[in-house]
Amino acid sequence: MKKIKVLFFLCCAPLFAQEELPENYFSNPVKIPLVLSGNFGELRNNHFHSGLDIKTQQQSGIPIYAPADGFVNRIKVSHFGYGKALYLKHPNGFQTVYAHLKKYSDTVQKFVKNAQYKKESYEIEIFPEANQLKVKKGDLIGYTGNSGSSDGPHLHFEIRDKNSRPMNPLLFGITIPDSRNPIVTNLYAYPLAKSSQINQSKNPVKIRLILQKDGSYKAENITAFGKIGFGISAFDQQNGASNKNGVYEINTFYNGKQNFKVVFEKFSFAETGYINRYIDYNYFKNNKIRIQKLFRESNNPLSIIKKENDNGILDIQDQLNSNYLIKVTDFNNNTVSISIPIIGERPEALTPPIINKTEDFIYAQQGSSITKGKFNVYIPANSFYEDTYLDIDVKIDTLRLHKDVVPLHKKISITTDISNYNKTDIDKLYIGRLNYKKTPYYVKTYKKGNKLTAKTKKLGTFVLAVDTKKPEIKPINFLNKKWISKNKTLKIKITDDLSGISSYRATINGKFILMEYDYKKDVLTYDFKDQIISEVENNLKLIVIDNVGNNTTFESTFFRK
Repeated sequence: MKKIKVLFFLCCAPLFAQEELPENYFSNPVKIPLVLSGNFGELRNNHFHSGLDIKTQQQSGIPIYAPADGFVNRIKVSHFGYGKALYLKHPNGFQTVYAHLKKYSDTVQKFVKNAQYKKESYEIEIFPEANQLKVKKGDLIGYTGNSGSSDGPHLHFEIRDKNSRPMNPLLFGITIPDSRNPIVTNLYAYPLAKSSQINQSKNPVKIRLILQKDGSYKAENITAFGKIGFGISAFDQQNGASNKNGVYEINTFYNGKQNFKVVFEKFSFAETGYINRYIDYNYFKNNKIRIQKLFRESNNPLSIIKKENDNGILDIQDQLNSNYLIKVTDFNNNTVSISIPIIGERPEALTPPIINKTEDFIYAQQGSSITKGKFNVYIPANSFYEDTYLDIDVKIDTLRLHKDVVPLHKKISITTDISNYNKTDIDKLYIGRLNYKKTPYYVKTYKKGNKLTAKTKKLGTFVLAVDTKKPEIKPINFLNKKWISKNKTLKIKITDDLSGISSYRATINGKFILMEYDYKKDVLTYDFKDQIISEVENNLKLIVIDNVGNNTTFESTFFRK
């Protein structure tokens, strides 16, 4: 077995460990050409992507095969997130993960259904023993799908180490054809101290890029002084796909000496939330473009940063010219470079720093409690990455808690007084965050006495909303008191336009039935193969409850033989 060696830094410590990886131990999990819609480490909302998203030719139901011997050590079925997910443990200590499945293999499917019926719940998490669901390399383990928080049919595939940390599957010999260079779309420079300036500005500056004949880029000359840093937005495209995937490695050099290095080989789930410290969060929220900052700021422990000199920060001196070089590389070693000439000058800055001062200044390392009108906001210590001003305002039942341009690392609490509401309405109140349509999106709300509390990891505008409307239930493929002997399934549409669906339960002739919830289509589905129905006349009962307790009961009779 061929081995490859990879160096991994342990968080921010100067120590590192050498790990040998089995390059050809795992085979491809699907027997179709491997084309990616997403790659490892790709920048996503609030996290780094932990695996490969393998395209499945725009269809569900592609067979998935065990890439090595092992056993099923975890199964999780959920409405959101990974949807139907399967986890295999292998003799070498590594784990592989398969998410967004349509269904499992017959053996696993039976095991899961038995557990779901025993618990009387569609959502379930199971940890089988090592001898319960063994697999051999090449065994069928499931079928690709679109379950959970998936935007389309594909297979999310991961390889995790002995400590359940996701690793880049390409390190294990899985190959993706790629002969294309990464593409750089934006370059920004950041003044990082009070005396710093770039092109006579104390604010971040966009730098124009000039494409060279050899495919590299040269930036326009910049003037600078003091401590500065750079950031880029870039993507990679593999052969046969137009998806804008993440890059594998970024190296920077200052006057020929390596200054900073980022490699997407491995990370832990505990650190993935720090992506919002790694990117320029404000710029992303305003422009929908993620700038990767090529310097380490305080409160950024990311282990993807492998090398750094002075945290990647440059100290530009007056009357000294220098050169900064960025190299962006994909896994197949296709590389694009950006050369940035820097002229050291200390002219009087023309553009002062933009600081929107308010009466509410938050010290990041201290807890804070702020009361405005009927709302109280509690901010635990280290919820913010750095000290910041917040713009907070209250108008009756609406709390404007800054804008979602400053990242939160911990959840903060919003509490409001509801004592002035009628007792009949109190149980139907909730705290919602206004979405782009200016309608309140339910935030999980807790009631204690005359107080409502919700926790959030996003700033924005929050309102005290009321929901007295019951969920709606409509049958899709059957009618009351009709024969449906040819039906393979029962399909029912459930909707709730305000606080949203919380739970549901269905029975036939008083016995629990398992209904799969596709929240993207608002559809519940029952498969008649799940159990034998011996009665000709059958009574279906479905109860749907929303997030504030409004409930609707649907009853129907159908005939079947």
